[in-house]
Parts: sequence; C-alpha cells; structure tokens
Amino acid sequence: MTPSAAPSGPSAPGLDIPAVTVAPGSTATTSLTVRNDSDIVEAYSLEVVGDCAPWATVEPPRVSLYPGTSETVTIRLDPPRSPETRPGDIPLGVRVLPAEHPESVRVPETTVHVEEFRELHTELAPRRRRGWLRGRYRLAVRNLGNAPAQVGFAPGQAGEELRFTFTPAKPKLEPGETAEIRLRVRTGKPVWFGSPVVWPFTVDAAETAETPDAAPQAEVRRDETALRPPLNAEFVQIPIFPKWLLAVLAALLALLLAWFTLVRPAVRSAAKEAATKEVQARPNPGGAQDGQSPGTGSGGEKGDPSGGGQGAQPGASPGATPGAGGDGTSAGGGGGQQSSATIDLKTSGGTSNAGTYKVPEDHVFGITDIVVANFQGDEGVLTITFGKRKITTIALETFRNQDYHWVTPIKITENETVTVNVTCAKPGTPATGRRAQECHEVLNVSGVLSPVKQ
Repeated sequence: MTPSAAPSGPSAPGLDIPAVTVAPGSTATTSLTVRNDSDIVEAYSLEVVGDCAPWATVEPPRVSLYPGTSETVTIRLDPPRSPETRPGDIPLGVRVLPAEHPESVRVPETTVHVEEFRELHTELAPRRRRGWLRGRYRLAVRNLGNAPAQVGFAPGQAGEELRFTFTPAKPKLEPGETAEIRLRVRTGKPVWFGSPVVWPFTVDAAETAETPDAAPQAEVRRDETALRPPLNAEFVQIPIFPKWLLAVLAALLALLLAWFTLVRPAVRSAAKEAATKEVQARPNPGGAQDGQSPGTGSGGEKGDPSGGGQGAQPGASPGATPGAGGDGTSAGGGGGQQSSATIDLKTSGGTSNAGTYKVPEDHVFGITDIVVANFQGDEGVLTITFGKRKITTIALETFRNQDYHWVTPIKITENETVTVNVTCAKPGTPATGRRAQECHEVLNVSGVLSPVKQ
C-alpha cells in the first residue's frame, strides 16, 4: 500500500492500486490510497469498473477527507468458481469521483490475474445393466473448470473378465461444455445355466496429458479431479438357459420316456388286436363261412341250403364265426384303449376355480399317469380328485412341473370326474418376464379307457 504522487487540480486524490492474483472460488484483496491535496474538505465516491466489476467491491465505498489528509480503502475480489470466470490477466479500474469537483474524476487501473482451476462432473446411467454378453451405458461428462480439458477414462475391475469400450475415447471440452460418452461392457464367456453373475466395476474420468509438443501451460493439473471418487456400476450377466427351462426339459424327457415305455407299446398292441378282429369277423362271398365255397353246405354237397351235412356243429348259432362268442360279439371285445385328457384351468388372483374331465357312459377309465404343469410359477394350492377320492394337494410355489405314475391303474367309473381345484394366491411370472394377470395350471391324465361289459 504505497501512496502515489498527488495529481494536479484543486481537489484531486493521490491514487495507487497494487496488482493482485486470485483463484476462482476464493477471496483476495488489494488496496487504494486516496489523498486530498486540495484546500477544501472533499468527499470521494469509489466504484469498481471493468470486467471485474461483477465480483469486486470497495470498502468503504465513500470517504471524506480534510485538506492534506489521506485514507486507504480495501478492494475485495470474489470471483465465482464457474466456467464463466476465464483465467488470465483482467484489468481492474476504480472510479474516484469527487463530490465538490466532479470534473476531476480519476480512474486508476491495475491488473488482476485469475488462476485456472480444473473440475469435471460425471454421471453414469444406468448403474446396473442385465444381459447375456454385453451391456451399454451412457456417461455424461461436463467441464466445470475455466479452461479447456481433454478427458480420458479409466475403467476398473477386480478381475479381467470384462472389456470396456468408450466412444469417443478422449473428448475435448471447452469450459462449461458437456459431452455424452457411450460405454460398452462385454464379457468373454457366456453363462449357460445357473444363477446370474454380478460383475461390479468402476469408471474414473480425469484430464489426460496433451501431446508432447504442447505448450507448458497445457499440462494437466490433477487437483480436485484426482480427488473425485470413481463411479460405481454393475453388469449382471444372465444365463442363456434359465432355471424354468431346465424343469420344462426334464418334464418333456419324462413324457417321452413314458411314451416309449408305456403308451406306444399299448397303442401298437391295440391296433394289432383291432386288425386281427377285423380279419376274423369278415365273411366269405355269398355268406359262406371260412373254408366253404359259395352255395355249398358244410359237407361240400352243392345245393344243400341247410348246411346240415356231415361237418355241421350242433348248437352253433347261425352267423357265428370261428373264434366268436355265442352272442355274435368278438372275443376280447371288452378290451380298452389308451386314452388321455387335458384340463387347462385359469384362476383369477384371490379366488378358487375347478376344472373337470368326465368319464363317458358305459366306460371305465383306468388312470396310470398324471402330469401337472405350473409353468408361470404361481402361488397357491392345487388339489386333484378322482371321483370322490382325493389324490393329492400341492402348494403351487413348490414346483413348476410334477408327474405321478401308478403300476396298478386307479379306476374311475362312468360319469365320475377327474377334478383339479386351484386356489390362486398370487399369479406368477412366465418366460416373457411380465407378471401374469391370473394363475394358469394344466393337468394331463393318461390311462386305459375300457367299455363296460354288458
């Protein structure tokens, strides 16, 4: 604070402002000495002018001086920590206006050196991605410093299972500029079965060094940027084949085994038996029995319509064929055939519903196998009843597919029903990934459907 020589004039102040350096976001001060060299009492108004005016003040803003006296005022500089506060040398001026002699106004000047500061703001979205092999993220970077910055990215992971790609890799940002970076995370190996695998990782954004021939002032200053914590994120690698698919494949395999071991042999046997009956029951032309010519009797004499020759069998009914019963029906005609029925039942949440299959009249259904499917993963209770006999009660949340088999068939007589009753507590989530609006169960019953012998 060194006073300057007094200027000429009847009421002129002596002025001198030392240069000052200030960092954005901090405070610096300098001083100005005002001296009254006139012969009257003078009051001086002080006001900062120029580019520093928005963040500079004079304390006090007005002084009154007797002739030959002086006073030092403080100039306070508070540049904001903002990209708009550009670094470099900025002129500072203070207008000193005498009240009695305004024509003697003076504007002393000095230089304020504003320092550079570095600050980056980063955001990563989303913080959690799910995928089979890769995930995509958006990284927003904003330069909150007051100097241009070239930004680089450093991913971090505990192992080496992930690969990272940033596009663009090293954006250059002006003060206040924002850039959006595309980040792709990729794994090297798929997960075929089992539970999802969570891969945590971090992303750190910092200024990178300029080219070797860059100016010295362009070197990186890692102050606040280096202290900023990295961004945390996760990539959840889901298996190619989910757990419910394994249960479905197991159920299909069980059905195929049951078909080849039980159903297919029974169907082939029934078809062979039906073909044999058809051949045995077919008469020769002219209504003659097997081994006889048309128009001849059993004794081989032509023209004997009674057939009462030597080969006649007493007590045989007319029209009966060899191997047939006395009532004219095919021997073994009471045998059954393989059959199955499916009950597809949908139930609203919080309610109960029942589906049935009714055994046809004059038939008996011998059940050997049932398969129950809860492919949505619903929650509730399922009860299966054969006629008046309760077979089982199952909690839906304990299974996706269930099958039962009996060596000795469970027989259900005509007009009785196979009933499945479902109480839906909570619909599940099918393979689409969206929760269902209602419970959905399927029951398949298989066995032999046989006619009732008369």
